Amino acid sequence: MSDDTIRLVTIGRILRRRGRLLAVLAVVGALVGYGASVVFPPRYTTSASVLLPGQWEERELLTQAEVATSSVVVDRAAAALGWPGVGGGELRDRVSAETADGNIIEISGTADTPERAQRLSDQVAEQFVTFAARLAGDNPDPEAADAPEELRKTVVRTDRRITDLAEAADPGRTVESVQARTELEKLRAALLDAMKKLDEADPASNKAGMVVMGPAARPTGEAAPTRVQLVVAGALLFFLLAVVGHLTAARMSRRLRTAPEIAAALDSALLGTVDVPDEQPAHRPKGGGPQARIRRLLSLDTRWDVPPPQPSGGEAGRRIRYRRVWARLRDRLPDARRLLVVVPDSDEVAVRAAEQLVAEAGSEPSPGSSDRGYAVPRVVGVSVPGPLVPDRGTESGALVVLSAGSWTAGDLAGIAEACADAGHEVVGVVVAGTTRDRPTRSAGRPADEAAPELAVRGHVTGGAR
Repeated sequence: MSDDTIRLVTIGRILRRRGRLLAVLAVVGALVGYGASVVFPPRYTTSASVLLPGQWEERELLTQAEVATSSVVVDRAAAALGWPGVGGGELRDRVSAETADGNIIEISGTADTPERAQRLSDQVAEQFVTFAARLAGDNPDPEAADAPEELRKTVVRTDRRITDLAEAADPGRTVESVQARTELEKLRAALLDAMKKLDEADPASNKAGMVVMGPAARPTGEAAPTRVQLVVAGALLFFLLAVVGHLTAARMSRRLRTAPEIAAALDSALLGTVDVPDEQPAHRPKGGGPQARIRRLLSLDTRWDVPPPQPSGGEAGRRIRYRRVWARLRDRLPDARRLLVVVPDSDEVAVRAAEQLVAEAGSEPSPGSSDRGYAVPRVVGVSVPGPLVPDRGTESGALVVLSAGSWTAGDLAGIAEACADAGHEVVGVVVAGTTRDRPTRSAGRPADEAAPELAVRGHVTGGAR
């Protein structure tokens, strides 16, 4: 599967063959999410709206939103609330502000109870309005408040003095008087224009009077993430991690899955592929200790990344494939020799195929000429981690039988070296698979979920049957 594209059928196979494991992991994830909800208590959030009258640009509204969550405003709100052990630094993480349509700033507060969340939002909004009004000049000190008014009175007095000077000048009799009246009118116009600009520049004239639009609503539900959301998120996270872990392990697997790859790893010829009926898992041994029982309960003792058994062509077709393997072997070895059938003892499918292969060899009629007579081969099971093949005796060749998708190139190289060390030449390779019989099965797990039992047989010997 390392070179295969991940398809939906692969995901479906994981769900079918690892359903129990995925369900257990989802439950564990839900428990982790519940534990997180206990560690992190529920939170409640509500908002208070502040209206800013007048014309405001977008950047100015954003600035006011930053002011609403500034340390000055939050510290004053914390002092006004007087919650034990809660200062402005902690409240700054619980307060947020954002702009809305219509020159409105939404100030949100988060607390561990609905009442506290409501009080926090209202108090921050109130402190923000007070602080913004002070910045805009709504509550200046007396001296600063009197300065613009005194300036206006001075301008009025100056305007009257200009009128008096214009009337006192000789009206139109001399050039100097005309020029003096003209200069006085220019001075009057400049003063009036200056006062107009001063009024327009006064922030208190058009951007004063921020209003809190009522108290914040008391929240009726928890803020996200709620306990239910944490539980569901934990279950979903563990489920997805399990599926991704299966896919990653399959993509990184180096097990050989095609017959030509297996034959190349053993440096021998592929004689063909055979199959054995897929058996129900009821024949598996029930022992093995607690770990084995847990593996059976979670379906960890079955392979999920092997294709489901194909429909069988019947016993007659199955026996034909075995006979064709022997025919190809005899074509490659014209001289009669006794063979050793080497099979991994933990490969149940290969063990059953080897036994069937030996049975077919013993049931065939002997050839007519004495020099073409073949003795019934002997089956030997080897341990893949440390394969040990019996020394050469009456046998003068080894036939390797194994299933696809179970062994790496290194495993097969170890089997080939063990055969060479024992003096046996690997004369051929047979790849075994499983098929699903056509007769109706009894109720139980689908045939796709059935997998061959693992054989733990040590050395398996066989002879004429």
